[in-house]
Amino acid sequence: MSVEDVRCQEVVEILTDFLEGAMPPAERIRLEQHLAMCEGCMNYLDQLRTTIHLVGGLDKEAVPPAAVAELLEEFRAWKAP
Repeated sequence: MSVEDVRCQEVVEILTDFLEGAMPPAERIRLEQHLAMCEGCMNYLDQLRTTIHLVGGLDKEAVPPAAVAELLEEFRAWKAP
């Protein structure tokens, strides 16, 4: 299997399922093979894990309502067609 069998864009889109253990076994193996050969995607996964670790310790009340609203607005604009 080559790195090209799983495109890097696809990796970015499915890493949440991978981290949550919600990925079918065959798909997980395919992704793990890609990660073993693709330094860029492995770096992205490491960054995502670090972000989850750091942000996972925040209480919802610790984030100011204005910041939550601004983040939600940015995510909606980013996902908009």
